[in-house]
Amino acid sequence: MGQPVIDWQALQSSLHLLGSSYSAWLLTIPGIALGMLGGAIPGVSSALILAIVLPATLWMSLLSSLIFMTAIYTGAAFGVAIPAILMGVPGSPAAVATSFDGYPMTQRGEHNLALGLALAASTLGHMGAYLILFFGIGVISHAVLKLGPLEMLLLMLWGLTLIAALRGRYVSRSLVSGLIGILIATIGLSPRDVIRGTFDLPELLDGVPVVPAMIGLFAASELFNLAGTSYLVSQSDLRTVRIGEIARGMIEALRHPIVILRGLVIGATIGGLPGVGAAVCNLVSYAETRRGDKHPESFGKGNPKGVIAAEAGNASSEAGSMATLLALGIPGGASSAVMLAALSLHDVTSGPQFLDSSKDVVYAIILNNFVQGAIMLALGLGLIGLMANVIRIPVRILIPVILVLATFGSYGLSGNMAGPLTMVVFGLVGWLMQRHDYSVPACVVGLILGGKVEANLLQTYQISGGWQLSYFAGRPVAMVLLLLLLFSLFSRPIMQWSRRRRATFAALSSKKSTESA
Repeated sequence: MGQPVIDWQALQSSLHLLGSSYSAWLLTIPGIALGMLGGAIPGVSSALILAIVLPATLWMSLLSSLIFMTAIYTGAAFGVAIPAILMGVPGSPAAVATSFDGYPMTQRGEHNLALGLALAASTLGHMGAYLILFFGIGVISHAVLKLGPLEMLLLMLWGLTLIAALRGRYVSRSLVSGLIGILIATIGLSPRDVIRGTFDLPELLDGVPVVPAMIGLFAASELFNLAGTSYLVSQSDLRTVRIGEIARGMIEALRHPIVILRGLVIGATIGGLPGVGAAVCNLVSYAETRRGDKHPESFGKGNPKGVIAAEAGNASSEAGSMATLLALGIPGGASSAVMLAALSLHDVTSGPQFLDSSKDVVYAIILNNFVQGAIMLALGLGLIGLMANVIRIPVRILIPVILVLATFGSYGLSGNMAGPLTMVVFGLVGWLMQRHDYSVPACVVGLILGGKVEANLLQTYQISGGWQLSYFAGRPVAMVLLLLLLFSLFSRPIMQWSRRRRATFAALSSKKSTESA
């Protein structure tokens, strides 16, 4: 008998969970509002906001904490589009493509229309992608249970290589960042009770505190970059907002259902790839819409379809990323990496077993996200004016407020000064990594997955009887994942070598033609 598309028993249990948990619903609206307001500040990504509020989830139930964090994720998906449209300054990499046509629309005086397009596309992309996840989670949960430690190991390594291939200019530096994260995760007692890399500090016997380290890498490092500036953005004349024009833009977005559908499918699919993140979904959705349009030359000059496609791809990536996180225990991007840390705070290990045993919690998250889409639509209309004013806060006020919140959160998690000191140290590390174009998300994912990589590596060694090739040959899924991993590592260098060779050949041919003439 085939696997049912919907587990009706788990769905009924999820409705009971949502009906009996008032705190989860009470946290939904503040979470979306916080995500929108934070996302509207350039440089303050959803991962940064989630890292700051992560310590507070320790005092919530598992369901409430996950709903609160997905609500922040949902709100930030639209919030980052505000500065991208109004000033051409993306709130995060996930809104880069939004600025391509959003800011030219602002320069033409159509910023209200562009905001409406972005809000409608974000809402529909978010809800549509979670609809796909709703019908697909049963099949996913059945399939991932067939994955063994070898497949999980290759999936994790593939996720790191995808981050390396898609983040920053230098693939090798991103790979090094991921390896550094894995090495940091090995500090402390090993599975065989061997003390490693503690420098005789008893505080490190349990390993480096992951959450304070993550806060430092994401939050503190970004604040160091802002030091020395007076305001995030000084121009205020571009931020006048009219609700009526925004509503007209929302109606205009509904006239392009194919663009929205293409964007949400791309976002849900690519967002589900380990380590890819919303930035790639945003860019790929924009690129595919431009490629398939009758007038591709109009993109980059204020084409409304560009804004719709970019935002639909960005918002829908959350559902794909959550599917990867819950089904495989692998973060799809930086924001879901923080959510993975939230699960660990509740002593929950995401992955095939969690998806099989706690499917009611997964369904509850999906159903709540349908409601989040409607709330985002209403809050977006009401908070756009306020969000435009948030970016006028002087940096001299913004930096100390965020640093104080992050410091208290780190201290609350560790109960001593090890937490704040870890945050400061990793804040400096994150700042240096950004300055020299090393991937911070790759390091964070490596730090979080390091323990799982080591555990699955040891299990694979034991099960295979010491790396027997016959064991690998009998696992075709593992072979496919290995090929994907190798493709992620070597496809870019091979393509660059091929382009250089073609250019050299063309230059030689041109030279011979000139000489013969």
